[in-house]
Amino acid sequence: MATYLSSSEAATRLGVSRQTLYSYVSRGLLQAHPGLEQRESRYLASEVERLAASRTRGRKPREVARATLDWGLPVLESALTLIEDGRLYYRGRDAVAVSAGASVEQAAALLWDCQEEEAFGPQTPSLPDGIEVLRAQWRDRRAEQTLLPLFALACGDDIGAQWRLPPERQLASCGLLVRRLAACLLGTAPSCAPLHRQCAQAWQLDAKGADLVRRALVLCADHELNASGFTARCIASTGANLQAAVIGGLAALSGPLHGGTTARVEALLDDLEGRSDVAARLRDRLARGEDLPGFGHHLYPQGDVRASALLADLLPLHPHWRTAVEVMRELTGHAPSVDFALAALRRHLGLPPGSAFGLFALGRSLGWIAHALEQGRTGSLIRPRAAYVGRVPDR
Repeated sequence: MATYLSSSEAATRLGVSRQTLYSYVSRGLLQAHPGLEQRESRYLASEVERLAASRTRGRKPREVARATLDWGLPVLESALTLIEDGRLYYRGRDAVAVSAGASVEQAAALLWDCQEEEAFGPQTPSLPDGIEVLRAQWRDRRAEQTLLPLFALACGDDIGAQWRLPPERQLASCGLLVRRLAACLLGTAPSCAPLHRQCAQAWQLDAKGADLVRRALVLCADHELNASGFTARCIASTGANLQAAVIGGLAALSGPLHGGTTARVEALLDDLEGRSDVAARLRDRLARGEDLPGFGHHLYPQGDVRASALLADLLPLHPHWRTAVEVMRELTGHAPSVDFALAALRRHLGLPPGSAFGLFALGRSLGWIAHALEQGRTGSLIRPRAAYVGRVPDR
């Protein structure tokens, strides 16, 4: 059974004030859980011990590795995205505010530190002939299964080594990559139209639906050193081209603990669909220790701001989702994550199954490219060391 510490106990163990303890929570170094009293939070003793170990001088390499790689300490510098005090920023601008009106292309230009027209010109990328054969064979499969192989085939080798291209051509290749990925997701020919309008046309959405898609793509654009962003960055650090970084990001995103969570949320919503006892069903699942994906996020103790922005207009229209959110807050203190919001948006708009993952991937491709560009321009290789815990060598 998990052991919890009060705020005072956690602060004492860490040797800090309660104000500093709360700053650790806002920076994502520690997660606060609802306490027995309404205004009192509590903290997992194991997480407090981990953080205490990471702050101890002369710590062992194994402790350093754990503290760094598991929702822990920063490992490299980046000017792209900041998550602080429960808010998300793209290059210093509040991402929720940006998403209120910016196009996907404008968000990309912000992250790529360029003008929109430098990256998204009139050129349309091409697709190889063989891709139509695969599209026909995979017509009924979900994006989680098809997007990675289709995009890998679609890229071919026509983009080449971007690091040897002039800056203007390098940025243009970034826009072509995103447009190519959109075509693979939507099953359409590549287009120069704004990305959210391409989605709206392929999915037959009205203006309001198109705007919801636009906002979702912008809010998914980047999220600091998440698993897929870090993967893309590592690939770029080897000198591999941008398409390789995006392919690597897609591969990492597909995991059930990352973008694949959207499919797990869909299964949960399937279970709750049409039930009159949503609250009782959730309580039963929690009592059995079953997984309830799509709620809670280490970096947002008070709730994922991306999900809040996307769900603001959706929950009033779907009472059973609203009930699920309220019950989860009551029972666990956890608010919906962006994974829940994307799955809910997919259902609200009647998009094809798997489109929640597809929206996540298309939006996040902006961040993968941004990380690849930033890392590639440093010219340095990301090469961490492992804390060896295996058999002691014979000497």
